[in-house]
Amino acid sequence: MKKLKIGMISFAHGHAFSYFNSLHALPEVEVAGIADPVPSRVERLVQAHQLPYYEDYRQLLDTDIDAVVICSENVYHAEMTIAAAERGKHVLCEKPLGITKESMEAMITACRDNGVQLMTAFPCRYLAAVVQAKRAVERGEIGDVIAVKGTNRGSFPGGWFVDPALSGGGALLDHTVHVMDLMNWIIGSEVKEVYAYAAPLFHENIEVEDAGMIHVKFENGVFGVLDTSWSRNATFPTWGDVTMEIIGTKGVISVDGFAQKNELFSNVNGKGTWEFWGDNMDAYLIQDFVDALIHDKPVPISGEDGLRSAHVALAGYESLQQGQPVQL
Repeated sequence: MKKLKIGMISFAHGHAFSYFNSLHALPEVEVAGIADPVPSRVERLVQAHQLPYYEDYRQLLDTDIDAVVICSENVYHAEMTIAAAERGKHVLCEKPLGITKESMEAMITACRDNGVQLMTAFPCRYLAAVVQAKRAVERGEIGDVIAVKGTNRGSFPGGWFVDPALSGGGALLDHTVHVMDLMNWIIGSEVKEVYAYAAPLFHENIEVEDAGMIHVKFENGVFGVLDTSWSRNATFPTWGDVTMEIIGTKGVISVDGFAQKNELFSNVNGKGTWEFWGDNMDAYLIQDFVDALIHDKPVPISGEDGLRSAHVALAGYESLQQGQPVQL
């Protein structure tokens, strides 16, 4: 069987390494090259796997690859996706899909017009607790959903994430999109109103917010609230969390996305750690992307899905500036 040739563009986002490992483990895939303007980020991978390396991502796009995985700084997502689409390459793009509504719409249009697929990297859809919660809601086990309370509280990422010229925003953008996508997916309705609060509360001398709360109203009447922060300090056992309380007319579902873990108290680490033993959500994400391309079927998490969740975060900034709710 002919292998699917996939290239990787930028390892600026740490998820790239997990995506690479997941791609490399698939017998139907050939990782056909890596492009990154910072050679030190990928030097070990390139040498260990004897991969073609390109400093300019356009050189990778000019090869005979079938698709790319983009994990660059947020500000470059649109440029790279559109360039890939114009060369006939399918795209899996790291979240947030873009930093403006217009740029995301341009990404979606470019992929559609060039007959390629655009998938947004939302691996949290593959967490076992999330999948089971969605099925329970669909079965009507808690009646009609009336509200959802979520958290995505992470640790401070530093680096380009706190440079608005590269990230497009702080925690409000970075940590809204994952759980907002889960809310959109489970509730199945569009957000119509957004109200947000955000500020730098935990770290000094940064140009972006590290804490935020975002409130939404869905068209079907459901209310949602999300703690979207970098509030976990360096001693916390893991990078953060993904939780939801889904409140219905007949019951409540509590979701803890990373509850499949062992607690380890280590003198070597000097603190407690959580060793996750659950399924690899990144591997499922990559497998679904590959399966869609091989079998010529729609990707399960579209560019439109990425736009919907990021648009809520961007509306949060507008609400922050106005000091009042904004309509979508």
